[in-house]
Amino acid sequence: MANDGSDEGLPEGWTIERIRTASGDREAELLSLARLVVVEVHGRADPETLRPSVIISFHGLCLVKAGDDWHMGDLASDGSISCWSSYGPDLGEAIRGL
Repeated sequence: MANDGSDEGLPEGWTIERIRTASGDREAELLSLARLVVVEVHGRADPETLRPSVIISFHGLCLVKAGDDWHMGDLASDGSISCWSSYGPDLGEAIRGL
């Protein structure tokens, strides 16, 4: 489920159109935060639950902002997201990591 189309929550200077241009994905979209988002933590059996402030979908891959960092993960068919890596606080760097 996509959000209402606003750019609310994105870092200053970023819009969904700028994200689409930077990523080359014309269908990138902001997703609703109403979903389970976890990150796999090396050495732990259970994943850590994240509290995202922004979720951006790129054809099944997602960038999730939780705290100060952007995490990359997969969007599952049930709408949940499982992240595997943190790309730090810079959205541009995280997009280049796609």
